[in-house]
Amino acid sequence: MEAISEARRHIDNAKDFLSNNAKKQDGIYHDKKYVKIAGHTAYTGILLALNELLGEKNRKTPKSVEWYQMELSKLDKSLLAKFTTAYQVLHIDMGYQGSKSAKLASVGLGEAEKIISWVETRLEKKEH
Repeated sequence: MEAISEARRHIDNAKDFLSNNAKKQDGIYHDKKYVKIAGHTAYTGILLALNELLGEKNRKTPKSVEWYQMELSKLDKSLLAKFTTAYQVLHIDMGYQGSKSAKLASVGLGEAEKIISWVETRLEKKEH
């Protein structure tokens, strides 16, 4: 499952950007640039995993967040909630706004890891 490995690599890279470059002090990151990079990187990891599950890996046009939400609502409401949280935290709060809260980043990365693990389990079931 190459997509899952790649998705996890994105999460690891996001964590590295935060721990090695964002300069955390007292629960706050001081370099907004690396917070943004980490947020975008982690969110991309989620999309890689979801695209593998949803069969979207060969599409040229990116799907909207609403498309993902609609597809996930058909599969698992709990996963949809995790995705919505991850989208807000990683993509919007960190990726665009550069939110410097380490606690917020931790929540977003945690949800990303849960989503990727959920997708991995589903893909393994499909293979058997």
